[in-house]
Amino acid sequence: MRAGTRSRRTMHHSPIVLLLSLLPAVALAQLADRAPAPKTKSKAQVVMLGTGTPGFDIDRSGPATAIVVNGTAYLIDAGAGVMRRAEGAYEKGVLALNPPAIGVVFFTHLHQDHTTGYADLIYSPAEWRKGPLEVYGPEGIRHMTEHLIEAYTVRRAPSQRGNRDVQVDVHEIAAGVVYKDSNVTVTAFPVKHGDNIAYGYRFQTADRSIVISGDTSPAESVVENCNGCDVLIHEAYSMYTYNYVTPQMQANRRRMHTSSVELAEIARKARPGLLILYHRSSLGGQPHGNPEDVLLQEIQALYHGKVVTGHDLEIF
Repeated sequence: MRAGTRSRRTMHHSPIVLLLSLLPAVALAQLADRAPAPKTKSKAQVVMLGTGTPGFDIDRSGPATAIVVNGTAYLIDAGAGVMRRAEGAYEKGVLALNPPAIGVVFFTHLHQDHTTGYADLIYSPAEWRKGPLEVYGPEGIRHMTEHLIEAYTVRRAPSQRGNRDVQVDVHEIAAGVVYKDSNVTVTAFPVKHGDNIAYGYRFQTADRSIVISGDTSPAESVVENCNGCDVLIHEAYSMYTYNYVTPQMQANRRRMHTSSVELAEIARKARPGLLILYHRSSLGGQPHGNPEDVLLQEIQALYHGKVVTGHDLEIF
């Protein structure tokens, strides 16, 4: 279905109207004074499109996050289900996540759970996308892109396979400022995900600083790039699940990911206004489940700033 033909959901505001009717006139006047004037630039939004892991959690799509600024979406990672979650956000009213409108993506690293939706991102909205898809990521993203496009030539009739029908501009990055436009400056910084090339990103807008870790074990670069940022989005695993996996898998977790105890320490140093948990690792299995409330409680026991668990399609 073309983007312009989608149905819209009706928003019901009666509870808000009722609440406002109960406010005193002075409070209403104060609210009016605080209301943004027309044409004021909108606050940057964080949209959690996918908060999952390689595990098969039906409530969580593969890792994907969008930063939305003034009607433009900046996508980070493209895990499984990314375009359906983008459509879901669009139908919730985030118009910048109309799938054909997504024109730029930043990859933290190239593991399958962060890239399985990449072909979908390239191809599903290609007929309606205006201009090329701009892609930023570590060394290897060009190879992945070229081979995906080559693999998908077979979707066309044999006589048409020699003509490239998608536009993708690939930028292999190093640490530093990798992107800048009138809405945002994006800085990549190295993180520690085993021996893999992996980056976190800092998004600086007119009104918010937003940092996302990607997959990483504890990295001082996260602290340095947050440093009082408005929002820090960070992966983590619970010590509850860690204690049930084999010693070898425990070692792998320590090398690849960040524990609740370690993240609490990172957050104390980094001082974010809001810490959002995502990518709740279950490396080594989860014989007794991987409850999100346990991870949250472990962090809250050691870190007393504002922290929440991110869920698919939540907006911050």
